[in-house]
Amino acid sequence: MPGLTGKLPEIDPMGGDAALDRLLSEVRACRICAEQLPLGPRPVVRMAKSARILVIGQAPGTRVHETGLPWNDASGDRLRDWLGLSVDDFYDPAKLAIMPMGFCYPGRFDRGGDLPPRPECAPTWHDALMRHLPDIGLTLLIGQYAQERYLGPRRAKTMTETVHHFADFLPDGILPMPHPSWRNTAWMKKNPWFEADLLPVLQSRVQGLLT
Repeated sequence: MPGLTGKLPEIDPMGGDAALDRLLSEVRACRICAEQLPLGPRPVVRMAKSARILVIGQAPGTRVHETGLPWNDASGDRLRDWLGLSVDDFYDPAKLAIMPMGFCYPGRFDRGGDLPPRPECAPTWHDALMRHLPDIGLTLLIGQYAQERYLGPRRAKTMTETVHHFADFLPDGILPMPHPSWRNTAWMKKNPWFEADLLPVLQSRVQGLLT
């Protein structure tokens, strides 16, 4: 079954950064959009001041909402494979920070598929959290919502084009990526350059930052 069944160690006191501790406590207590969340609020975020890599994804799914562990699903399995990271390294907040565009499960469309991330999260919390991450060497913008916010007019007309031009963003320590959903398997087959060109660069950058 995709995802993790074992219990990971609790996050340590965030490298001794009391200010970040307090801010994360505020985020996890956030109820700004509680009335719009079908399963109620359960903000999911992990980070420590020493993190070298920042993953900005979309929003938790139902499994992540249930467990409170980000990327605890088949998409997370694929993302870890793309990064070339073990489960332990991926979930070590001293190495890798995880901050989605929406911190809580947003619900589903009537026709199926998850709703977009709630629009309140990023403008309320992102800048404040990122001020406590001084050593980030690589930020992964996973999916259109993260790319829209953090690339703005630098984005191409489509996400495929944006990701294809990933080298344009690397000097800024940014790497746009598609969502690692298994629904995107067909996309990967249509775009073999992703595995041939982007993933080796990604894995080299990750290893360089974490070793």
